Amino acid sequence: MTADGAEGVDGAEGAAGTLPHTSTRAADTLPHPSTRAAADAAAAEARFHTRLKAFEGKPAATGGRAKDAVNEAMIRHWCEAMGDTNPAYTGPDAIAPPTMLQAWTMGGLSGHADRSSAYDELLLLLDDAGCTSVVATDCEQEYLRPLRPGDRVAFDAVIESVSARKTTKLGPGYFVTTRMDVRANGELAGTHRFRILKYAPAPSRSRPSGQPARPSREDHSTQATASRRPARPRPVINRDNQGFWDGVRDHTLLIQRCTACSTLRFPWLPGCNACASPDWDAVAASGAGTVFSYVVMHHPPFPAFDPPYAVALVELAEGVRMISNITGVPYDKVRIGLPVQLEFLRVDDTLELPVFRAEAG
Repeated sequence: MTADGAEGVDGAEGAAGTLPHTSTRAADTLPHPSTRAAADAAAAEARFHTRLKAFEGKPAATGGRAKDAVNEAMIRHWCEAMGDTNPAYTGPDAIAPPTMLQAWTMGGLSGHADRSSAYDELLLLLDDAGCTSVVATDCEQEYLRPLRPGDRVAFDAVIESVSARKTTKLGPGYFVTTRMDVRANGELAGTHRFRILKYAPAPSRSRPSGQPARPSREDHSTQATASRRPARPRPVINRDNQGFWDGVRDHTLLIQRCTACSTLRFPWLPGCNACASPDWDAVAASGAGTVFSYVVMHHPPFPAFDPPYAVALVELAEGVRMISNITGVPYDKVRIGLPVQLEFLRVDDTLELPVFRAEAG
């Protein structure tokens, strides 16, 4: 029996020798350190986003009231600034331009006392995560009834959504959307959605040694200063204004023209604000203009800009107006009526903007 048992063991060993080798070291079964780090980062990000999502549905402002009733003076100023001559906005039966919806809710320099703590807590949480910069990205409005002089406006706002972490050219961050419900005399008049990006500024890329700078019309000192600034905010390009930015790329300033009534319009819109026709073509501006109005920005500071600087509403020779920067003269030399000429400013490798140069003298 001993011999048979030994043979049995020998047979088992022989059979085992014909099987594939499957032994592994314990370390081979563990994830790679980089994989573990990525998993840990993903888990931490998921937990952080859960904290952000908890703010959705919380109030951003409660029981807000406009500081002034809807009034003819503000309507007139708005229409003059926008160059809007629609007769619906004048006379005894005047209504306010629908796009003024947010204007009635603004708090001015003194602000409003109705902002909620939840919104401030959300922004502080993002600040603590390194998302210390902010840029407005877009807004959406819905109009339910016209506002008329004498209407008393009230509003409430809610934190509608907080996006997952997004990677943008400005840097990684989160889109925060608030929705404001605007009421007139207790009746819902419209909604205003406002979206911002709270982001951590991306580090500026330095130019490789020996590589020459791109040519620019700005002087060398301005160019050197600009190279040290954070990236300038990118314009929001959509299907309604794509043609304008295509023109900028080709160093042409294009103005929309209604093919039904020939009215020129700027900024670009999907339809004519004079006759409501959706049909249009585009004409090239001559580039000549004058400063119709301007402001000098001192505060709040923004990382991509060096205050003080002038922002002007320029009236083009064609009659439309657009907002842009004034170059060629110091900010304190900008005046209403100052003649200016269009030029295109290369901001960086991916962004070029139309600006207006004034001649010193």
